[in-house]
Amino acid sequence: MGTDDIEHYPDDSPTGDIAYLARSRHRIPTLVALTERPRSRPELCELTGVSPSTMRRTLDEFEDRIWIRKDGYQYLATRLGEAIAAGVEELLERVETERKLRDVWHWLPDEVGAFPIETWADLTVTVAEPDVPYRPVNRFESLLRETTTLRFLRPEVALMEPCLDALYRVVDDGVDVTLIDRPNCHTYFFSTYPERSSEMLQRENFTVLEHEDLPPHGIGLLDERVTISCYEQDSGTVQALIDTDVPAVREWAQSVYDRYTPEARPVEPGQIPE
Repeated sequence: MGTDDIEHYPDDSPTGDIAYLARSRHRIPTLVALTERPRSRPELCELTGVSPSTMRRTLDEFEDRIWIRKDGYQYLATRLGEAIAAGVEELLERVETERKLRDVWHWLPDEVGAFPIETWADLTVTVAEPDVPYRPVNRFESLLRETTTLRFLRPEVALMEPCLDALYRVVDDGVDVTLIDRPNCHTYFFSTYPERSSEMLQRENFTVLEHEDLPPHGIGLLDERVTISCYEQDSGTVQALIDTDVPAVREWAQSVYDRYTPEARPVEPGQIPE
């Protein structure tokens, strides 16, 4: 579809009305504002930043569509205008949610993608950017500092700086931590940080288990929130972190964690550096 097709929908079609609202940035905010309470034209100009002549033309066009009516020197939305404003706001919220998930959709577990759209809107998505590659790691570190329990399936993000320092501190503070990861990840952790890992493993509140066949994503269960770590399969780098307090997502995350826990084994003493 070319640009001309987009700009010239039939004015008497539903798509034409949608295109009319979307073509100028002030139209949707104006209609939404008039659903909240009556407003004068100068007030609407100040609210939207458009000129009096532009606002006059917009209000005339709204009146022609029976979306608003004039009451003295003020304007207010009709029931038709309220219906249009509510529908447009819902559409904008859905598009905003879609844009938030667009870059991480291919990393999401299928079960999360199957949740209702309303659930998606309550996901906090933190994506690594070229200029801020540690943004997801920093997000997890901020959540880690606030929790009193942590159970984590594939916890690579928790073993990266600055999360590792935070993990060390919360374990020292008595936070109950259980990590379930693959044997090679534990071997790397122990060999890279021998003194720190040895000290942490001596604490009763720090448990390390291993499992050969874990999912491609990480699942963290904290006090209030669930985290989903999206890892790049070849390098293992953290591409995104998703966190939420939605009960349905927590129920799913708990079920996945419980599925792997019975088969997870304690780390063999030979893996731990002397």
